[in-house]
Amino acid sequence: MPKYVYRFSEGDKDQRDLLGGKGANLAEMTRLGLPVPPGFTITTDACRAYLRDGVVPDELAVQVTTALRQVEEELGRQLGAAEDPLLVSVRSGAKFSMPGMMETVLNIGLNDASVQGLAAASGDERFAWDSYRRLIQMFGKTVLDIDGDLFSDALDAKKTARGVSLDYELDVEALKELVEEYKAIVAKTAGIDFPQDPRAQLDMATEAVFRSWNTERAHIYRRREKIPHDLGTAVNVCTMVFGNMGETSGTGVCFTRDPSTGRSGVYGDYLVNAQGEDVVAGIRNTLSLADLERLDKTSYDELRAAMRRLETHYRDLCDIEFTIERGKLWLLQTRVGKRTAAAAFRVATQLVDEKLITMDEALTRVTGDQLNQLMFPQFGDVTGHDLLTRAMPASPGAAVGHIAFDNAEAVARAEAGESVILVRRETNPDDLPGMVAAVGVLTARGGKTSHAAVVARGMGKTCVCGAEALDVDAESRTVRVAGREAPLTSDDVIAIDGATGEVFLGEVAVVDSPVMTYLRRGLEAALDTAGDVDTRELITSVDRIMRRADQVRRLQVRANADTPDDARHAIHRGAQGVGLCRTEHMFLGERKQLVQNLILAADDAEREAALAALLPLQKADFVQMLETMDGKPMTVRLIDPPLHEFLPDLTQLSVKVAVDRERGTLDPADEELLNVVRRNHEANPMLGLRGVRLLLTMPGLIELQVRAIAEAAVERLRAGGDPRPEVMIPLIGSVRELQLARERAESVLAEVSAESGYELNFPIGCMIELPRAAVTAAHIAEEADFFSFGTNDLTQTTWGFSRDDVESSFVGRYIEAGIFGTSPFESIDVDGVGGMVRLGVDGGRSTKSGMKMGVCGEHGGDPDSIAFFHRVGLDYVSCSPFRVPVARLEAGRAAVLAPTE
Repeated sequence: MPKYVYRFSEGDKDQRDLLGGKGANLAEMTRLGLPVPPGFTITTDACRAYLRDGVVPDELAVQVTTALRQVEEELGRQLGAAEDPLLVSVRSGAKFSMPGMMETVLNIGLNDASVQGLAAASGDERFAWDSYRRLIQMFGKTVLDIDGDLFSDALDAKKTARGVSLDYELDVEALKELVEEYKAIVAKTAGIDFPQDPRAQLDMATEAVFRSWNTERAHIYRRREKIPHDLGTAVNVCTMVFGNMGETSGTGVCFTRDPSTGRSGVYGDYLVNAQGEDVVAGIRNTLSLADLERLDKTSYDELRAAMRRLETHYRDLCDIEFTIERGKLWLLQTRVGKRTAAAAFRVATQLVDEKLITMDEALTRVTGDQLNQLMFPQFGDVTGHDLLTRAMPASPGAAVGHIAFDNAEAVARAEAGESVILVRRETNPDDLPGMVAAVGVLTARGGKTSHAAVVARGMGKTCVCGAEALDVDAESRTVRVAGREAPLTSDDVIAIDGATGEVFLGEVAVVDSPVMTYLRRGLEAALDTAGDVDTRELITSVDRIMRRADQVRRLQVRANADTPDDARHAIHRGAQGVGLCRTEHMFLGERKQLVQNLILAADDAEREAALAALLPLQKADFVQMLETMDGKPMTVRLIDPPLHEFLPDLTQLSVKVAVDRERGTLDPADEELLNVVRRNHEANPMLGLRGVRLLLTMPGLIELQVRAIAEAAVERLRAGGDPRPEVMIPLIGSVRELQLARERAESVLAEVSAESGYELNFPIGCMIELPRAAVTAAHIAEEADFFSFGTNDLTQTTWGFSRDDVESSFVGRYIEAGIFGTSPFESIDVDGVGGMVRLGVDGGRSTKSGMKMGVCGEHGGDPDSIAFFHRVGLDYVSCSPFRVPVARLEAGRAAVLAPTE
């Protein structure tokens, strides 16, 4: 019989695949002797079996019974008993944290009889009936798919009728009435009575948690976070402890360090007389842990000791959920806490300084995506801007956009190209699509551990919470601001600062972030402009980790740069050369006519004249580039795009010629041009006359470009420079193509060497961007000095996709259907396109063992792809200048995390 159920005392933190993150950590805390309520975990295997078969495995019920009875024996209470009942919570817990994405049901075991027993055992009738109404509300929404607003509306109506504003101000009779109203809502909406059998409640709640793995919001979150869809979730069944048993009880969430800044200290939220969901839901603004120290010093001291022990044990920032039941502390969950990008870097180096981790481990605690977030601009001088309010800074960054009140509005306006800020009273898991679409999130309620704050931090989105001065009315689509007459609407633009909590009306200008200043101008310049101690520590932390990444990485990082400005930007960000200089960009603008003259040349004399006109222009471009990249390699790709890109549009030219002919004003040159365009027109030009094919069939084109490179190099040598150009032939499919191209290139290099007196022996290599080139790489390597994998075209040709067509049509639907985990143009398809890269690497090095190989597609800047390129043994990646720092960091992380294959 498969083992589907584990007691908390049976597992440990290394069983996340099986027990989920929450279950593994509950087991670990139990193993450490910390105060964890007894319980058990239903494994991800059970969830996957349910999702596969559509039914709960037969063995599960038997194993749950065994585990449940062991808990009952340990506590001397039975689930849902009429006297002193045992109650349990049912919570989801996948391998990777998915805050708020899946379901939880508290107080399982309450019914019309056990509520009386709970009242008697607790001595608090109000608490018992409040717990019962919460169970029906959660169970109805989560298990029976009843619209949660039906329960919320009934609750609001009851508070209005009793003249109170807060839930806990309702008396016992009001709660008893609510229970009956809730049960009526269940019967009317779900068509069944609320189940009175405690075991039926448990089994139905378990199945609901399994189902929640496939909710829309869970799918959206996993796609964004690149979490596999086939993992499934575990289910944690835990003895209930109650934070809503009066003024000596409460519930909270705490962090061992500030998840927004990384600052060491005491951070968290606490609510007196409340259950856990009240904190993360953000429906009541919370107290601080300093308030807990004042209210209950004993529990506070015990919590602080547990926080220190867990941080030491996990050697990282920990996120802890806890409940205090009548002065007794219970720990309900811990995990390595989600944090902002700034906090990630600061915490990593703090832990190094505290000798809890090594510098190599610090590299693994940060990511390229987090570094990318720190490179985004932030608000500059806000003097004179209209400050609406100042609230809780929950996730740093600067966001400016129109107000959006719900998912539909946020998504539609974002798809139309607008920047929007999602403004809500508080967010809940259903708001995920709007949070994904928005550039920032602003809520009127909640704190640093509310749903909005936790999810926004995980996404790297700017977030400000607990803006009590705002009255958000989603139905009327208005935001009223305390002290202002006119409400805000969707027409208004606001700016939110996730570092200070400030909210402004109107546009606010942004400036370079401190980290971008560091990357562009160096450590001292960045420290000189840093405004506070936290910023200085952040800059220093980034510098330390980047220097370590550069020390340990094997992959070099180059940049894709076509102009001297691009090259300078790349060097400032740490590029070690240019991996792709696209020469076709040198033929655009006014020069396009000169290319047309070459194409239209009627004889050798006209062709030579056209080439002669182009040569000094291209040579001048190369002189500037080689000067900028002095002493660094610069890989020059010879002209790659199809011929038609240098000719007029066929349809437009046909119309012009037809109209001019009708009017009698036809220019013979236009008619001749039309004949050339028609002759060269292709149905699928991206797979037609381009790359090496164009170079071999257009007389003089290879010679023009290689001569321009060679003469530019000679000019730089005469000026005392150190030019290091590399000539790259695109779209090779056959070794004979490369052989012919190489012969012509070497002939020109020999001529220029003889003319100048300088020996020009530049490497001549090729791009591997066709499956045939990868498969025959051993032969192609006989003629190539280096390979550069053009993964953009290799992805297109391996999949048979046209990138421009499929990205705008069906890639999204393929991701939705699970055919792609993410777009293969964003992150490399390891099994397919990656397989082609492996073939190319292995084939090329079987011929030349030390052959230099790199990648120059946009995958060269993608963190997941960089790890793959490291594993297969490439020598360098090349990416856009902005992504160079990310590539440097990820190359360092890959060296620590992923051994070479």
